[in-house]
Amino acid sequence: VALAETSLLHKLTRTSLVESSHNVEALQQDPSSPLYSIKSFEELPLKKELLKGIYMMSFNRPSKIQETALPIMLAFPPQNLIAQSQSGTGKTAAFVLAMLSRVNSTEKYPQCLCLAPTFELALQIGRVIEQIGCFCTDIKVMYAVRGNRVRRGTVLQEQIIIGTPGTVLDWCFKQKLVDLQRIKLFVLDEADIMIDTQGLSHQSIRIQRALPKSCQMLLFSATFKESVRTFAVQIVSNPIVIKLREEELTLSNIRQYFTVCHSHEEKYQALCKMYSSLTVGQAIIFCQTRRSADWLAVELNRDGHQVDILTAELSVAQRASVIQRFRDGKEKVLIATNVCARGIDVQQVTVVVNFSLPINHRREPDFETYLHRIGRTGRFGKKGIALSMVDSQDVGLIHMIENHFQTKIKQLDPNHMGQLDGL
Repeated sequence: VALAETSLLHKLTRTSLVESSHNVEALQQDPSSPLYSIKSFEELPLKKELLKGIYMMSFNRPSKIQETALPIMLAFPPQNLIAQSQSGTGKTAAFVLAMLSRVNSTEKYPQCLCLAPTFELALQIGRVIEQIGCFCTDIKVMYAVRGNRVRRGTVLQEQIIIGTPGTVLDWCFKQKLVDLQRIKLFVLDEADIMIDTQGLSHQSIRIQRALPKSCQMLLFSATFKESVRTFAVQIVSNPIVIKLREEELTLSNIRQYFTVCHSHEEKYQALCKMYSSLTVGQAIIFCQTRRSADWLAVELNRDGHQVDILTAELSVAQRASVIQRFRDGKEKVLIATNVCARGIDVQQVTVVVNFSLPINHRREPDFETYLHRIGRTGRFGKKGIALSMVDSQDVGLIHMIENHFQTKIKQLDPNHMGQLDGL
């Protein structure tokens, strides 16, 4: 699944901010220049209309990244910023507040420009602007995305332009719809995805180079690997860099088991015994292939279990709908391929089953995917159970996983899955 799809899925399915236990690290060119953080939105120089919009969205206090980033973004004179923080920590709301604050609503021309890697992600940013800016009735948004055709010679009166690099490039240089010299604030969102997608980074750099030196630059990325660092230096001059390390998944509160089965049917029988013996909140069952996931869904539905299926063949909107139904408890079991292995937080998940272990092309365990799969349980400090079903010739893979994670995976008899009850 493309990085952009994963990012959009997170945005569609997040119901709350990710609370990180890690501190924010700030790096700046001039260490003597004071940086300060805030603990409430009232401490910021925000218009009352924006404060009302924030509280309408149920943001009662700033997230960790917002505490440090917002004072920098709203400072005068404007400061350039590179912010790295995992998905769901409130980055979008932070730069939306910056855009809405920098706009002069009495001036009817584009003043803020925000680039996103895909049409869908651009629309998501626009929705956040509409929500936070719902009381700023004089501020308008225009989408520079495919399919939104504007007649040549049109004079744009919208103060905020959100778009994808290719269309923005066309609007600025070919159609002359946007005067880049009048842009006060430039936001580049999802920088790591931009770099990963052919052509987008070059288009973004070309747009940025046409902006005035006085324009404030804000760059956001979920990761800050070397390719992002190199790209960021080309886009943002003399930035303050703030980083929030991603939460590390832990195995400490997940009890791991495996059982040896000799066929799909035997795996299925063991699964049914486990499910009937456990007081299960909700369960995610991971399959290696879509074919296996489809077969299992048919069997479980036939036996009267409430089951839904999540695979890469579904559109992002369909996947978000499936996850929301599961989160709402309409289905007790979610069957998934690896599309669901990362970032989907459903607190009620108490059991994760590997109907087949994740393996790479060398027939070795895919350790990272295993970690992210079983990390769907044991969320937020709760206890969880992870059960892997393996063929007899694959028991060696379990031992490789044990050695890699320095953990113990206990063997269970497939005919006595009731052993799990009360563990």
